[in-house]
Amino acid sequence: MSSSVTRAAESEPAQPAGRAAAASPPEAAAAPRPGKRKAAGPARVALAGLAGALLYLGFPPRPLWWLAPFALALLAGCLRGRRARAGFGLGFLFGLGFLLPLLVWTGEGVGPVPWIALVTLEALLIGLTCLGVALVSRLPGWPLWAAAVWTAGEALRARAPFGGFSWGKLAFGQADGVLTPLAAVGGTPLLSFGVALCGFGLYEALRVARRRPRSGAAALAALAVAAPVAGALAARPLVSGAAEDGTAVAAVIQGNVPRAGFDFNAQRRQVLDNHANRTIQLAEDVKAGRAPKPDFVVWPENSSDIDPFTQPDAHAVIDKAVKAIGVPVAIGSVLAPETGPLRNTMILWDPVKGPTDTYDKRKIQPFGERIPMRSFVRLFSSDVDRVRRDFGPGKEPGVFDMAGSGIGMVTCYEAAFDDAVRSTVRAGAQVIAVPSNNATFGRTEMTYQQLAMDRIRAVEHSRTVLVPVTSGVSAVIQPDGKVTRQTKMFTADALVAEIPLRSSQTPATRLGPLPEYALLLLAAGGLGAVAARRIRARRSA
Repeated sequence: MSSSVTRAAESEPAQPAGRAAAASPPEAAAAPRPGKRKAAGPARVALAGLAGALLYLGFPPRPLWWLAPFALALLAGCLRGRRARAGFGLGFLFGLGFLLPLLVWTGEGVGPVPWIALVTLEALLIGLTCLGVALVSRLPGWPLWAAAVWTAGEALRARAPFGGFSWGKLAFGQADGVLTPLAAVGGTPLLSFGVALCGFGLYEALRVARRRPRSGAAALAALAVAAPVAGALAARPLVSGAAEDGTAVAAVIQGNVPRAGFDFNAQRRQVLDNHANRTIQLAEDVKAGRAPKPDFVVWPENSSDIDPFTQPDAHAVIDKAVKAIGVPVAIGSVLAPETGPLRNTMILWDPVKGPTDTYDKRKIQPFGERIPMRSFVRLFSSDVDRVRRDFGPGKEPGVFDMAGSGIGMVTCYEAAFDDAVRSTVRAGAQVIAVPSNNATFGRTEMTYQQLAMDRIRAVEHSRTVLVPVTSGVSAVIQPDGKVTRQTKMFTADALVAEIPLRSSQTPATRLGPLPEYALLLLAAGGLGAVAARRIRARRSA
């Protein structure tokens, strides 16, 4: 399919010199000599990689969100007017420059092979996206079409292959940005679209202003930059931290792990004891008046990798800690049925009744919690056998009734997926909990990248987000995306905070995937217009 698109992009027929000059006098007048054209190739290659590295610098933990539009403007300078093949190649290099440093944590403890493989695959998808951007860059008002194509590329990466991988969405680098309120209107797709439109519009505004500063094209390009900012300002009233259903006192437990890396769970009982002991310590602090009594408590994912339904000693340890604090506790566990896949499960544990409800994680991480094509992948890395038994996905969203509050469970990796979070809020969550386990990735940037996702989700759905992590960083995030409490990494700690309860739905929650579908139609319209122009040109030739 890509070869036919490439041929279509490269088959623009020759026109008489008079028509070509009339159609685009600045471009025709500034046509480079052959010698200069050769020198432009390496420059574009270098700039594409540089643009990707610049976008990486705009992602957490650095608060440099404003670099993203400049990175995309630089990328636009490489792609505009290029043929499809060149667009793909330059986009691939951009993807490498962006994702190689962004995802370096995926090689933590397992070596560079998984990291390089993942980055290469994702960079190929970004290359395909940039192929589309190059094609629509010849259309009038091209920044609009290009931003829609970019959003379509992110939609593809979120779904394929192996269920998708959403890391590196433009939206997830904007937790501190001025465009963040757009997430409450149309979710992460609209926020990414706004960032891309600003970046592509910025390049076009500079290009046109240099040649025709007072033309309508210059005004239109400036509008592409101003419109997302104006939209975000108009959406600002949707971002609120006010309580609608009263407040609750929540506690998140960070028990810490014996050691970082993949072998942290070799001491599963120690991890469980750490979280139980930190909960008992919190109960003692409450009795001594050193901490307010929570209404409910949330433990991290994998805080008990020992199945409490089959192992009496694990059941006893958890039950003792829950009885000590005297309130409902959500426990992250691994359930091992006699047959079938494992389950990554959150268990609602009542101090009187014991376990009363469960939620099974629905988005299972490929090559982490399940191994697709195991025999083939083993040829490249024996680390696949660390996952001896695959995990299976749950089917329904999980909202626990904890002391009268609806606490929605979004387990770790699920926070990267729009539908997983949205369905939980629609199921009645007044608060979102994102129990996570990042001990595998040590002190890398991964935990800060995920925390930024959680902040975007807070604004997108106007909910408090609680983030208990085995080894940190744990946090309490207000509905306006602000972090009010936060732990340090690889320490035992407990955060207790009064949080607002909210039940209203933002436009993003109510509209669901419709804004993304609209942007996909816009991208299809732009690519369709390109195809129609190519067909008409061939016929006229």
